[in-house]
Amino acid sequence: MTAGEQQLLRLLHDAYVRAKNEVGYHATIFIQMLDSRGALSTARFLINSAKPSEGYTALWERGRLDLTVEAVVLENAEIHYLFESSDLDKARKRLVQYGYNVPR
Repeated sequence: MTAGEQQLLRLLHDAYVRAKNEVGYHATIFIQMLDSRGALSTARFLINSAKPSEGYTALWERGRLDLTVEAVVLENAEIHYLFESSDLDKARKRLVQYGYNVPR
């Protein structure tokens, strides 16, 4: 695992812990995906899925899109190099569709 992938894993794990502690959302499937697929594969899979995940929807309902994979990736420019520009565009588009103020 590269240093960038380790950083992504830390960021995503932190978002998982915050979702659990701050809004009571237990993203069990997400944490299982991180364990089995790894952070980068999980992030790419969720960003490129045709529909938002159940976790994304649950966080949107709680007003916490900042804790989604899409937001974590976009808000941490130092890990953008791990992703294709199309991945970043899809993440941005999904967040905008749900009313999130996306960083530039």
